[in-house]
Amino acid sequence: MGKIYSAMGLMSGTSLDGVDVSIIESDGNREFCSILDRYFEYDKKLVQKILNIREKITNQEKLNTYSDEINDLERKVTLFHVKAVKETLRSSKSSVDLIGFHGQTIFHDSEKEITKQLGDGKLLSQLTKKKVVYNFRQNDLENGGQGAPLTPIFHNVLANKINKKFNLGFPLNILNIGGISNITSTVHWENLEKKDRIYACDIGPGNCLIDEWIRKNSKKRYDKDGSIAKSGTIDKLVFNQALENFTGNSNYEKSLDIKDFDIFFAKGLSLENGAATITNFTATLIANGMKHAHKIGQTVMYKWLVCGGGRKNKYLLESIKNNFDQISIEPIDQYEIDGDYVESQAFAYLAIRSFLKLPISFPSTTGCKVPTTGGEMTKNF
Repeated sequence: MGKIYSAMGLMSGTSLDGVDVSIIESDGNREFCSILDRYFEYDKKLVQKILNIREKITNQEKLNTYSDEINDLERKVTLFHVKAVKETLRSSKSSVDLIGFHGQTIFHDSEKEITKQLGDGKLLSQLTKKKVVYNFRQNDLENGGQGAPLTPIFHNVLANKINKKFNLGFPLNILNIGGISNITSTVHWENLEKKDRIYACDIGPGNCLIDEWIRKNSKKRYDKDGSIAKSGTIDKLVFNQALENFTGNSNYEKSLDIKDFDIFFAKGLSLENGAATITNFTATLIANGMKHAHKIGQTVMYKWLVCGGGRKNKYLLESIKNNFDQISIEPIDQYEIDGDYVESQAFAYLAIRSFLKLPISFPSTTGCKVPTTGGEMTKNF
């Protein structure tokens, strides 16, 4: 066992609800212990500003066009994170060696090797008096990778921790349903050291389409428990047409951005029927991605653990299960892991790996040419 570091991870996902903050202790390898998790909700004005800029940035050129607005918003987002860090440190009395700062994604285009997360690592370091690791995705993109998903190496840590206590066996798979859905097929640590591969990829939309539909057609921000979708009826014609027209990610080699999807196909449907149709469209794409993982693992019966906000959408999970005969899908929470904070814990863990110059992405997780470390370290105080 190597030296144990204390790290804080900050994660704000595409759902734009707020910032998850986690403090963990880890050696950057298999040792991992969760210390605390907290959540800080964005105020409505900040959410609206992020939504507005995200909709404006449709291509690389727009990053230049709106640079002043982006810089101003980046400062506001960073100051929100500063407040979250200071409050967490004050209440926890933990001493933290490093902060892993993911930032708020507003644009991601792996083909052009461009990813933009709002978040000024230098300012965060200056105001919190902590070493900060940020800009996690760029190095992977420059090494031929997709820049996502980056959490699989941490998913593997969790799978091994769960297995040790609950003896579930491998293959154990993790499905993360955030704004985008991704999967990780995990392996036993011993096998990883024998060059067995963790396999991972983005597979489709997660909450992004459902959230957008609810936001634009009601006063709610998301479909709690999937109850709105459950009360509606799937429009089979619209649903089949949407699947037929979807060309997105058939080979699962491309990282996804919420801009790869839109809700236009449901135009004209009622709130409930639109929610039902979009949720089932999302569930089918997720299930197809899971089936793809089954083919790679060449086994039918898989155990799947679900994390991310989408695991709380009961109707979505039921719709995914309807695509399978022999499959077990359970929230990761049933195995003493809080499924809300897997990503914030992951970026704390990745900050430690980055500090130790260990790889955070791999050819079988992001498509990079060789195992690649990532993240920029700054100590600005």
